[in-house]
Amino acid sequence: MTVPTNDASMDPTIEINGTPDDSTDTTIFTERESEVRSYSRNWPVVFDTAKGATLKTVDGEEYLDFFGGAGALNYGHNDEGMKTALLDYIARDGISHSLDKFTVAKRRFLETFTSTILEPRGLDYKVMFPGPTGTNAVESALKLARKVTGREAVLNFTNSFHGMTLGSLSVTGNSMKRAGAGVPLVHATPMPYDNYFGGVTEDFQWMERVLEDSGSGMNRPAAVIVECVQGEGGINAARAEWLQALRELCDRHDILLIVDDVQMGCGRTGEFFSFEFAGIKPDIVTLSKSIGGYGLPLALTLFRSDLDEWTPGEHNGTFRGNNLAFVTAEVALRTFWKDDALQLRTLENGRVLREKFAPLVYKYPDQLELRGRGMAFGIAFLQNPEFAEKVMQRCFDNKLLVETAGPSDEVVKFLAPLTLSDAERDRGIEICYEAVDHVLSSQYES
Repeated sequence: MTVPTNDASMDPTIEINGTPDDSTDTTIFTERESEVRSYSRNWPVVFDTAKGATLKTVDGEEYLDFFGGAGALNYGHNDEGMKTALLDYIARDGISHSLDKFTVAKRRFLETFTSTILEPRGLDYKVMFPGPTGTNAVESALKLARKVTGREAVLNFTNSFHGMTLGSLSVTGNSMKRAGAGVPLVHATPMPYDNYFGGVTEDFQWMERVLEDSGSGMNRPAAVIVECVQGEGGINAARAEWLQALRELCDRHDILLIVDDVQMGCGRTGEFFSFEFAGIKPDIVTLSKSIGGYGLPLALTLFRSDLDEWTPGEHNGTFRGNNLAFVTAEVALRTFWKDDALQLRTLENGRVLREKFAPLVYKYPDQLELRGRGMAFGIAFLQNPEFAEKVMQRCFDNKLLVETAGPSDEVVKFLAPLTLSDAERDRGIEICYEAVDHVLSSQYES
């Protein structure tokens, strides 16, 4: 029998010394990769290395990264502290895959997460590892809520996004993503998100009425699931008083409150959790993306201790024990959350973003709206949603990566690393400012 080898000399595209292929050719991607790919259509170059807030292509072009792995890279690319810890762990043959067995890496992560994040905030949450991605966390949160309450229905909100598996899609608002399920998505009822009616209708007026009216046809739900800032939905930020009212409504009607912090957690809005500024405590919280620190897959489902009614193995997953992510996550928590320095810097950067882009809103008052909180930042095109894509393309042409969001992709969305320098922040602002001004001024000139 011939034994397969991993000899680089047999592949003419890879040098024996391990240097990656430096070809700029994208033919293999367009011919072999599925049509489902999306981001690569906007940025048709071959990336090779990355550091901090910078991505470099195989031909040496550098791009400032305000995309941040869709929220998975709050601490930037290849942080030195995490990289060193990861390489040391691999070099000593530390366990990489363990399912839910006890490991040193998991213990250190749990101890650090408890002492650095949970205890200072007075949160007595149990920690569950549901699988490697955000949608795994959401699925487990919905299952737990239904198990604990014995009810089926879940309330979600307009323009919400919670993941791409069936349960998560059922509480997602985007019609295109929902259609991809191919089957009916049931047991979820959408409600209007904060400011959905532009302040005309009182918050929760209809929700409160149908919950109280025995003739409304609505069964009492198991849970409400909400994003404190809607990322994919268009960087819509809920007010503190709205979130407080939602917490109170859930308490009155014995409904569990789930906060989906997959994209907006780990400091994106300033505080570690996006709900902290409102002074509320959810019953269940989902975390993923940047909780791994280094961009490695990791997800957590957090919940009140008294809700821990799982039986062993009732929800599991082969890759719920990603020890490499435990290692980098522990370093990230210990490095960036030992004090409030990152939180304060994130809030200041958010203030700077609004201040710098404010003249554009003044210049085009009927066209633009600034959205978000902290370093979750968006520029919404109110009259011409297609302009957001034009801005994204012009930013790319000028070596800045940003994406679009919202039901019509009408929002230019920033998810830059929280650790970027002032110079990087200001350069990104300059590039995007010019792009927005160019696109809008071109409209008036034509």
